[in-house]
Amino acid sequence: MKILITGAHGFVGKNLCAQLNNIKDGKARNYPVTVSQVMEYDLDTDPALLDDFCAQADFVFNLAGVNRPKDQSEFMQGNFGFASTLLDTLKKHGNTCPVMLSSSIQATLIGRYGTSDYGKSKLAGEELFFDYAQETGAKVLVYRFPNLFGKWCRPNYNSVVATFCHNIAHDLPIQVNDPSVQLEMLYIDDLVEEMIAALSGKEHHCEFDGVETVLKEEGRYCAVPVTHHVTLGEIVGLLHQFTEQPQNLIIPEIPANSFAKKLYSTYLSYLPKEKVSFPLKMNVDDRGSFTEMLRSEKCGQVSINISKPGVTKGQHWHNTKWEFFIVVSGHGLIQQRKLGTDEVIEFEVSGEKIEAVHMLPGYTHNIINLSETENLVTVMWANEIFDPTHPDTFFEPVK
Repeated sequence: MKILITGAHGFVGKNLCAQLNNIKDGKARNYPVTVSQVMEYDLDTDPALLDDFCAQADFVFNLAGVNRPKDQSEFMQGNFGFASTLLDTLKKHGNTCPVMLSSSIQATLIGRYGTSDYGKSKLAGEELFFDYAQETGAKVLVYRFPNLFGKWCRPNYNSVVATFCHNIAHDLPIQVNDPSVQLEMLYIDDLVEEMIAALSGKEHHCEFDGVETVLKEEGRYCAVPVTHHVTLGEIVGLLHQFTEQPQNLIIPEIPANSFAKKLYSTYLSYLPKEKVSFPLKMNVDDRGSFTEMLRSEKCGQVSINISKPGVTKGQHWHNTKWEFFIVVSGHGLIQQRKLGTDEVIEFEVSGEKIEAVHMLPGYTHNIINLSETENLVTVMWANEIFDPTHPDTFFEPVK
C-alpha cells in the first residue's frame, strides 16, 4: 500500500509517518496492513511531486492546514484552498482511493467556536470532502479532532499541554486563568492507532451532539474512540508531581491507558538535557553501598545494594514488610530462618542465573558475598516505602 500524507512535517504528520515507516521497514509487525511507500508532502516539498503522489496513492491522509496565520484570511486559503487542490489532483488521475481529512471540533461552530474563522475554514473543507465523495464515490473519512497532545508537539503555539510541559520542564512560568476549565484531550498515539486502523477499513464513526462525540456505526464523521476529559488544574497538578520525581523518587500513579500515563510520557519528551539524568543518594560504608532508586506510594520501592567481597548484610527480620532480592552480578548466598526455630533455608544466587528470592515476613535473613574479589550487586524490591518512624526492621542474626 502506498500512502500519501500531506502536512507530513507537522505534529500529527511526524508521528503518523514515523509509525507507518516502522510498518514499512518491518519494525512494527503487529498491524494487519502492508506499507510499501510513505509519500510525505509538506510546505517545503516540491509542488510538482503532488501530482505524482496523487497518481500513485492507495490512501491519503490530508493533515495539511493552517491554525496560526498572520492574517485571518489565510485560514480559508490554507485549510480549504489546499484541500481543493488535493482533491482536484486526485480527480485528474481518476484516483478514487480513500481520503482522510483532519478537521477540528471547532468546525461545529457551537458556543465559543461560533465566530471561529478557523472553524469556518475547517467546516468548508469538510463539506468539500463530502461533496467529493458524492461526486466520485471515493470513501471519505472526516475526523474532528479535539485538543491534541504528545511528543513532538510545538510548545507556545496552539497546544496548552505542549506549552505547559515545555515551560515547566524548563523552569519557565505558565499562566492558568481558570483551573476549572475542562478540555477534551486526544493523545497522539491513540490518534495514530486509529489512523492505521482506518487503512484496514476499521475506522470508528460518529455523530455530534453539540461538541460531544457520539460514536455511531453509521455516523457521517469519524472519531478516535479514546479521549480524556480533564481540567487545566488537573493537568498542572500532574505536571508538578512529575517534576518532583527526581527529588522524592516517587513514580506518580500512571494506570494503563490513563491520561496521567500519557501526560507523563509527553512531559518527559520536553526535558532539557540537564534534567534527563539526576543523581541518586548513595549510602556508603566499608561494607559497600545501598541506594534507593524508585518509590511508589502503592507498590513499594526499588533499591540497589552493593556488597563488597566477603561481606554479610541484613541479619534482620520484618513483621509485615517483605522483599525480593535479585542478584544481578556476583556470587552470593541468601539465608533465612523462621523466628523461634533453628531451621535455615539457603539460596545460592548469581548474576549468571538471575532469579528472585522472597524475603519472608517473620524470617530473619541475610545476604553474603561469597566472592573474594568481586562485588555482589543486588536489586531489592520492598512492598512498602521505608518509613524511618516505623521501620518494621529488627536485628536478629540468622545463625
